[in-house]
Amino acid sequence: MPAFKAIYERGTTPRHGEVIMIAGRSGTQKSGFALFWVAQMNLPTLYFSADMSAFTASSRLASMATGRTTEDVEHGMAKGGTERQFYLDALAGSRIQFSFGSPISWRAVDEELEAYVELHDQYPQVLVFDNLMDFENAESDYTEQMAVMSQVTEIARKTGATVIILHHASDKSWSAANDPWAPPSRDQVKGGLSEKPELSLSVALDPNDMTYRVATIKQRMGKSDPTARTYAILWCEPEYTRFHATSPLARQMQEARQ
Repeated sequence: MPAFKAIYERGTTPRHGEVIMIAGRSGTQKSGFALFWVAQMNLPTLYFSADMSAFTASSRLASMATGRTTEDVEHGMAKGGTERQFYLDALAGSRIQFSFGSPISWRAVDEELEAYVELHDQYPQVLVFDNLMDFENAESDYTEQMAVMSQVTEIARKTGATVIILHHASDKSWSAANDPWAPPSRDQVKGGLSEKPELSLSVALDPNDMTYRVATIKQRMGKSDPTARTYAILWCEPEYTRFHATSPLARQMQEARQ
């Protein structure tokens, strides 16, 4: 994935079958980052979304596929007719299947997995849970959150799927107030739960220049920095739900040379 070049160059290697956590403060495009990631992989994916509506998720995917803003997609979908069909056609190649129940319950997870296997005769290769605190009874109960992490690990082992789970970092720490555009360190991830997965990524978005900083705060089989002071830099286009390896200026110069 070209957009993730800077992440890979820092020694971060996501591996199939791992549990991966994406942690960040509020408003840091965690859902957009996860959705972009799985859309780029285009592997059979089951995405449990308690944070996004069906309309938002489909608009974001259509925006990625067509290069039109999510606002344009929403207007076109609402307008209907040929415009709506254009976006529906753009989604035809997507291999992401969604479940939008909130809160996320284990009964729903089991039922969705059973239905997926019934339909496709295999488990999905990727499972996304957006997010940990949207699981039933896990909003503020640490014991429940620990149970969720244990359960998603068991699911990864049982199905062989890569499991991506999103989680919040504290908005009330000293760093959140004084350096809000820096990725939160491992000790700022709520409940200390970033220590549980094989790979934990900490993310932050600087709205001034749209740099997207991704720190590897836990990696069982490679480099990591729990302080999050070393990080990869990507560039984010929230209106397109896209992430890039190079800045807008660099992309403009490259396009001009072509």
